[in-house]
Amino acid sequence: MTASPPPDSGATTPSQPISWSDPERAHDFAQWLAAIGPRHRLLPATVRPASADASFRRYFRIDTQDAAGTRIVMDAPPAQENSAPFVHVARLMHEAGLTAPQVLEWDEARGFLLLDDLGRQTMLDVIDPADPDAARPLYAQAIDALIRWQLASRPQVLPPYDRALLERELALFPQWYVARYRGLKVEGALQERLQRSFQLIVENNLAAPRVYVHRDFMPRNLMITGGPALGVLDFQDAVHGPITYDIASLMRDAFLSWDEDFVLDITVRYWEQARKAGLPVDEDFGAFYRAVEWMGLQRHLKVAGIFARLTLRDGKPKYLADTPRFITYIRATASRYRELGPLLRAIDEIEGTQPQSGFAYGRM
Repeated sequence: MTASPPPDSGATTPSQPISWSDPERAHDFAQWLAAIGPRHRLLPATVRPASADASFRRYFRIDTQDAAGTRIVMDAPPAQENSAPFVHVARLMHEAGLTAPQVLEWDEARGFLLLDDLGRQTMLDVIDPADPDAARPLYAQAIDALIRWQLASRPQVLPPYDRALLERELALFPQWYVARYRGLKVEGALQERLQRSFQLIVENNLAAPRVYVHRDFMPRNLMITGGPALGVLDFQDAVHGPITYDIASLMRDAFLSWDEDFVLDITVRYWEQARKAGLPVDEDFGAFYRAVEWMGLQRHLKVAGIFARLTLRDGKPKYLADTPRFITYIRATASRYRELGPLLRAIDEIEGTQPQSGFAYGRM
């Protein structure tokens, strides 16, 4: 999950220096920047931090000699980050007609990339969670981008979102969230309930038609560009998988929750446009919405595990603050479907809560 470049002053001097733990990498960066600077009219003295994310990647912003022109530099150490998928998917997105960062330079051996700058505001930055009506035009733009992406789908171009990947993702929840974060032994009835529920989730998600999947399609990764289309970031983990995934990701966000009437309304709008475009969504909206909920359940369990791992292994505790949102999502979906009763009981045991007689959707 990527943190998008935040606003800066636009000044032509660095707002803060860039820190390097490895002097050799700092030297390599300065050498690379000096080499590419003239042909892109870069001003090396203006390079400054833009953002970091949940991986080892960092992003810098740099001014150019053109008025108000800026570029983004990605620092992706090859020992930890493979930038080839980013470059590959960026090209696919441009071919699909999406607004995505253009790769202007790529030093593959050293892991430095120069990208065009899509702006300083994300969709999340400008949304008021208390005013869903004002957010509808942005969600309409997000749906337009998503359908363009899905219409470009071709098999065997992106890695498959197959059974093995689905199962690896779900395994993060008992390993990192339950055992490591909550300190519970995953054995006996708890283990059996989780395993039975995970098998149902995987089977349901494997039944969905396959398209290109961004895999983190949410307001934090959609940029306000000033034009009619949103920019798209953080796509390097894209796969070929269930058509339900990205709309589930968009409407059941890691950092923002909506009341269910708004979630339903936007999901219906997506479904109607997808059908009109000829995408393989179920002709019955009820069946489609059920599939979206089960796909969302997969994502929520995975992300809860990832956020625990980021805290415990990687020393990034800020992500864990959003975990209650995911537990709320999980409980809401599990309470809706009788076959997910064992998962609901497992969550109550893990969280130390009593079974709930009422139902509330994922509003926090």
